[in-house]
Amino acid sequence: MGVRYPDLAGKVVVITGGSRGIGAETARAFARQGAAVAVLGRDEAALAAVSGELRATGADALGLAADCTDAAALARAAARIEDGLGPVDVLAAFAGGNGYPVPTVRETEEHWRAVLDTDLTATFLTVRAFLPGLVERGGGSVVTMASTAGRLPSGSSAAYAAAKAGVLMFTRHLALEVAGSGVRVNALAPGAVRTERTAAAMPPEVRAAVAAAHPLGRLGEPADIAAATLFLASAASSWITGQTLDVSGGRVIV
Repeated sequence: MGVRYPDLAGKVVVITGGSRGIGAETARAFARQGAAVAVLGRDEAALAAVSGELRATGADALGLAADCTDAAALARAAARIEDGLGPVDVLAAFAGGNGYPVPTVRETEEHWRAVLDTDLTATFLTVRAFLPGLVERGGGSVVTMASTAGRLPSGSSAAYAAAKAGVLMFTRHLALEVAGSGVRVNALAPGAVRTERTAAAMPPEVRAAVAAAHPLGRLGEPADIAAATLFLASAASSWITGQTLDVSGGRVIV
């Protein structure tokens, strides 16, 4: 069963990037805690599968197609979630990606802008869509998704590193800005996590080398990130805000 957080039961949780991988596993983790969960993403079939899986376990769940770089689409999704599940208590802004290596000498303007849009601007737009309700109600938790790439130089593209570093500073700034309203804002910075996407992209020998670069000697699992998200969303972290939790197998030690 894992750690239980009784205060999460009955909470309304929104997870972007929720159609698969880390987002989908985080949705399952919240549902097991008794939360109502809305998963957002662009793949309607995958969202329907995840939300259907959650409902089959007895959870209240919605799957909504929304491009997190589209402010109007996010506003529509926020209204539908409030109508269908109630006011939002927890926001996990996890949509993003594009962390694959691109040497800067071969970086294009189009790719640079696309990565900043999907990883940094999407985080801002997602928060903007749901933050007013949290502030108005005087509480709640926001968890953003950064990366070790935003914490130290790595093999990812410079665009991805810059976007994730931007997410970290955005998180810190926002945490200070809304602390007086009772809203907490923290970031997760995962190392390499074994999702469907990364497993398909990395041959076994590459996977072994990446695992060895983490002091704990393995890749992360989506469940590792989900567990950290539950902690940051729950009352167990009620005196924590503006922080980055490195869920990276020791890859970042500060």
